[in-house]
Amino acid sequence: MAQEPKNVEETLECYIYAETEPSAEQKKGFTDFLTKKYKKDIVLRWLPDNNISKGFKLVVDDDIYDWTEEGRFGQFRDLLEGIRTGGSASGDGRYDLDRPAEDGRDLVTLIKSSVEEWSLGAIAEEEGHVKTVGDGIVVATGLDSAEYGETVIFDSGIKGMVQDLRANDVGIILFGKDDDVLEGSRVRRTKKTAGIPVGDDFLGRVIDAMGNPIDGKDPINADGYRPIETPAPGIVKRQSVDTPMNTGILSIDSMFPIGRGQRELIIGDRQTGKTSIAIDTILNQKGNGVICIYVAIGQKASSVAQIVGNLTKHGAMDYTIVVSAAASETAPIQYIAPYAGCALGEYFMYKGKDVLIVYDDLSKHAIAYRALSLLLERSPGREAYPGDVFYLHSRLLERSARLSDEFGGGSITALPIVETQAGDVSAYIPTNIISITDGQIFLESDLFFSGQRPAVNVGLSVSRVGGAAQTKAMKKAAGTIRLDLAQYREMEVFTQFSSDLDETTKKQLTYGQGLMRLLRQPQSKPFKPHEQIILLVTATAHLMQDIPLDDINKYREELLNHYHENEGSLCEKLDRTGQLSDEDKSDIIEISKKFTESFGK
Repeated sequence: MAQEPKNVEETLECYIYAETEPSAEQKKGFTDFLTKKYKKDIVLRWLPDNNISKGFKLVVDDDIYDWTEEGRFGQFRDLLEGIRTGGSASGDGRYDLDRPAEDGRDLVTLIKSSVEEWSLGAIAEEEGHVKTVGDGIVVATGLDSAEYGETVIFDSGIKGMVQDLRANDVGIILFGKDDDVLEGSRVRRTKKTAGIPVGDDFLGRVIDAMGNPIDGKDPINADGYRPIETPAPGIVKRQSVDTPMNTGILSIDSMFPIGRGQRELIIGDRQTGKTSIAIDTILNQKGNGVICIYVAIGQKASSVAQIVGNLTKHGAMDYTIVVSAAASETAPIQYIAPYAGCALGEYFMYKGKDVLIVYDDLSKHAIAYRALSLLLERSPGREAYPGDVFYLHSRLLERSARLSDEFGGGSITALPIVETQAGDVSAYIPTNIISITDGQIFLESDLFFSGQRPAVNVGLSVSRVGGAAQTKAMKKAAGTIRLDLAQYREMEVFTQFSSDLDETTKKQLTYGQGLMRLLRQPQSKPFKPHEQIILLVTATAHLMQDIPLDDINKYREELLNHYHENEGSLCEKLDRTGQLSDEDKSDIIEISKKFTESFGK
């Protein structure tokens, strides 16, 4: 037995798990090692374990020294995973095989030298036990050094994430069903932040919040791994938003433009066309080099399948990833879904690409987080939401940015969706997200049911980026359309007294009605930039004044066909340059005027 060390205060009982009993010499080696490390008198006991064919496991309180074949391989794998070649310099967490290492060595040399220098060490693994489990929430003891956001793994193989740190235990949310997690079962730290696999192969796929494919296709080959929560890019890494993210929706692109790197809220009551606007925006990115991510939170699986079918039908799944956390999933899965989608977007953004991400919707996300918080016994505040619910969405949406050229020039444009009750935009969650975003598109129920679709309320909608995110052609073509519509909405109340109105007022009302009808747009049929410019120039020149309202859709379709067939060079020039010269504007007015005179004849 080892000589008793100085300053020993108590005895420490240790267990060694192995198939065969260690020899006396081996026991002495273990005892000497543990005495030196823990400064206590060691009592070593052997427990036979037929599952360990090679090596052993040494358990000291909550520390586990895994010297089995599997444990040694895990240590070596962690060594290789820790080798970064360039990613750490930019702070984006990427593994870049094409760039040299920071010290000038290439990847092969770096791995070779690391392997030669590596030696197996005893790594203490902290282990705890389940105290209580239920509703997707686990309270565990013994994980004294666990960190917030760290992934833990249970005996059954189910993973979870540390969500609550307390004096004597930790609260864990489960990424799976809690049927196989029992009271008293073991839980082990991984010392890794919860994350998601990322890579180009995710394009065109439907995945769950953990990155697993759920579309019935082949497994996905990941290029790397990103934490689901990372700090937002700092001011130095950003540049101003000045490049349009065209939606193809005339009413939005002309009055409430969205720029690449912007956060524009889509808000309105249930069944007012919020998702339709987001899907049309995704369809409009075809051929623009924009990667789209659609995050479905708390929706029916059938609704998500319908959206995927629509995207596939229009060829949009080639550049789109769908992340689904359906209503049947647990609250923890719905909670992490938008962060997982954002992590995927950041992978592409840091590669210099432009990303459009839709969060549908953050109302259900807030409800899922409220359920988690109440189950974790956090005190509720206003409207029963926890006090940190603002931080829930701010740390998500602040990750949307347009990076400066020095950091690749990529961007993430966010379109969060929020559902209101009876048009109440002053409720807790809507006001929180309105204050975080760079503007909102407000959809009104009355407009929707009157047939005005998209039902955009001109008075309550706003883009705080404004004309900076429009091309000069669009800015010039849109002109005073928003002001004209606002004036029409004020005068609309007088339409019932049309027989008593003067001729000028009647013309203004007719013009406003024509504009409103022009802004009605079929679903899944976004307009190209040159089509929007032609329609706006024609409308603001009052050339549609005498067209009957019921004929405006037909007029619009035939007008655009006329330009495509006879004025192809002008259409191409408008798209290519993004400019609208006075000469081009005059030409459009003249061409549209001649077409209007012949329309219907």
